[in-house]
Amino acid sequence: MATTSIASNTELSRVVAVSIRPSSNKPLVTHQSIGRYSFSRFSNGFPLLSVRATSNSSMSKENSSKSCDGAGGRLTYKDAGVDIDAGSELIRRIAKMAPGIGGFGGLFPLGTDGVGTKLKLAFETGIHETIGIDLVAMSVNDIVTSGAKPLFFLDYYATSRLNVDLAEKVIKGIVGGCQQSDCTLLGGETAEMPDFYAEGEYDLSGFAVGIVKKDSVIDGKNIVAGDVLIGLPSSGVHSNGFSLVRRVLAQSGLSLNDQLPGGSVSLGEALMAPTVIYVKQVLDLISKGCVKGIAHITGGGFTDNIPRVFPKGLGASIYKESWEVPTLFKWIQEAGRIEDAEMSRTFNMGIGMVLVVTEEASHKILEEGQHKAYRIGEVVCGEGVRYC
Repeated sequence: MATTSIASNTELSRVVAVSIRPSSNKPLVTHQSIGRYSFSRFSNGFPLLSVRATSNSSMSKENSSKSCDGAGGRLTYKDAGVDIDAGSELIRRIAKMAPGIGGFGGLFPLGTDGVGTKLKLAFETGIHETIGIDLVAMSVNDIVTSGAKPLFFLDYYATSRLNVDLAEKVIKGIVGGCQQSDCTLLGGETAEMPDFYAEGEYDLSGFAVGIVKKDSVIDGKNIVAGDVLIGLPSSGVHSNGFSLVRRVLAQSGLSLNDQLPGGSVSLGEALMAPTVIYVKQVLDLISKGCVKGIAHITGGGFTDNIPRVFPKGLGASIYKESWEVPTLFKWIQEAGRIEDAEMSRTFNMGIGMVLVVTEEASHKILEEGQHKAYRIGEVVCGEGVRYC
């Protein structure tokens, strides 16, 4: 996800020790006004958290291969204002201060994120009902990569002037996202800050906490060459790469109301499709055994996210023709004249989650057909991601 050239795609996962009572699968939330500008929302179903651990954050890396060289040049994410390498440098510096950073989660994994400049398209299209699903998805999808079940979620909604009807639409999406992931909406914060945000606009962030048994943590340590990569399809762009998408829209001169080539929906509707929440299907696949590693394909695409789950010395071979790349990505690439490598490092290209499993498990998953999935590649010797 891209918010600024430094904060883009920042996905923080902190290992926290928490004291909680068992959660209900039904989201619980109350809304209270406190003061003029700040409204705190908390369910009474949980006591306050007691945090007693060091920070453990991980940042997805986004990058560009080369700059645009004028009207005939090819667009990159960096041209759109998002520098993946700057994020990578920041996380290297943080790692020196807090050793142990690098994974997606821990025993009590906490995932925190926002939805980046996808919010700009929400303002332009007027589609606000699903942006809350994106917000929940970005955190719970990170948490489940460690094999953890999300327990609860909190949100932060900030605006210059509170529009109750608009805020209700957004929070309704958050409730829906929590229902999809079987976690409780514990509460949140609504901040009204006059003159800080543009009229009619708002910002969102949130975090979720999950739980996993110590002996059930999925950490990728047992991955070996020959293991299979199973891809779960995305619903579209999800919540990453929208700074580049918006640059492509501006360059192409097309409107969000224009029809997606070869499709029956507008570009705006296709781009605003909510992020898939993979929690239930991933936990189901984990319960069948033989899942060794999981990568949430966010900013950085296959190129940066898949290698994060591998032991040193291993890489991935991706079968380029093993799944159908959605028309939306083909349009983005053609309209923006974007290189293949840039597309693969910016977008999910139709695969939002990748599981590393044994050969035997891959056959079982694909033959059962309970979840739509593709065999998209294999683990190989030698680091990095190659396409064949």
